[in-house]
Amino acid sequence: MGQSQSEEKPKPGDLIEIFRGVYQHWAVYVGDGYVVHVTSPPGADVRHAASSTLTSVPTKKAMVRREKLKEVVGNNKWRINNILEKKYKPRSPDIIVEKALRQVGKMMEYSVTSKNCEHFATNLRYGKPVSRQVRKAGDTAMVVGGAAAAVVLGIGALEL
Repeated sequence: MGQSQSEEKPKPGDLIEIFRGVYQHWAVYVGDGYVVHVTSPPGADVRHAASSTLTSVPTKKAMVRREKLKEVVGNNKWRINNILEKKYKPRSPDIIVEKALRQVGKMMEYSVTSKNCEHFATNLRYGKPVSRQVRKAGDTAMVVGGAAAAVVLGIGALEL
């Protein structure tokens, strides 16, 4: 299994961030070495994906699965990252795990920008579907797009 970035052991309800190169995959730890996460639906063409998780698979559907953390992580690095603790109060671990397990086996709508694995995980923990990596990507696109527009329009030096 990939290496954790800390010695801390996950507790039920913790968010697990898995580093997959240019993006992070998110899951919710539910105990006994298992996580619940959003993956490609059965029969999806994932030959070019790094794993069965939704990477660049062009799909609008996803499946919620309960799998061993070590199998989901593979050789990637991972960490416990309850990212929104300063902004939102988490639900109790029992509620998080119960809600996560009730989703297992269900198909759901999937969108990289509005219904991805991070939205799924943060919604379970905090009741708020938030994806910081989508926000970061949007911010980067706005800066790059703004700089490109300035060059095209001949505006010159652009203060960002």
